[in-house]
Amino acid sequence: MQTLDYQGRHVVITGAASGIGRGLAEAFARQGASLELLDRNGPGLAAVVESLAGVADVKGTVVDLADDTDVARYAASLRERWERLDVLVNNAGMEQPTPITDEGPEANAGWAKQLDNNVVSMVRLTRALLPLLQAGSSVINQSSIWGLSAVAGFSAYVASKHAVIGVTRSLAWELGPKRVRVNAVCPGWVGTDAAMASLRTLAEENGRSEGAELAHVLAQQAVPELLRPEDLAGTFLFLGSPSAAAITGQAIAVSHGEVMH
Repeated sequence: MQTLDYQGRHVVITGAASGIGRGLAEAFARQGASLELLDRNGPGLAAVVESLAGVADVKGTVVDLADDTDVARYAASLRERWERLDVLVNNAGMEQPTPITDEGPEANAGWAKQLDNNVVSMVRLTRALLPLLQAGSSVINQSSIWGLSAVAGFSAYVASKHAVIGVTRSLAWELGPKRVRVNAVCPGWVGTDAAMASLRTLAEENGRSEGAELAHVLAQQAVPELLRPEDLAGTFLFLGSPSAAAITGQAIAVSHGEVMH
């Protein structure tokens, strides 16, 4: 039987300075992985690397995933140090409201920015690291429960997370002959700063207090509790391991039952 032991395995995690990304970095470190952590937030990333220094081999690099040159520079550097990449976790992204009633001059630019941050950036990095992805490698893309459903006022974010699933399925076919697996994880309501900011936006739009909005959200789940970043770790560890060798092209909801399919 296969295990989730990551000793001697190489893992890249984007958006690792906070929230879900930081939780995933901690989980993979505890399993012994050699980690490359990426983020635009230099101080936050340095704090995560420092906290894991005695746990595993960890390196943090400040990279702007929206910049072709920056990504190419990083990929070239990694290829000099690693011969293969076992797991690529495309976690980085952004979540902002984009109501269709917004007629401001930056409305369309903001819409496009979320698509670039949440979809194009993960394609950009995956393409750059493709030479390191070999038979048995796993790519795990962060989608959202809203990639399987929808909500008013967040059309760009919802569209981007649906697109992540589409990209995941397409790349599963494209990289399958190389024996590289590609899957997506769709988290529900996790108690991160970004999610709580969205909760406050929904509360304002719906004329409810933040507490009432949270109660409404949790009532849509079979288990009425907020997720924590660490609640997602087992799914990522499994999908990145040889134990999931037959799983590719899937969008797995981790949402306390908010969506069942």
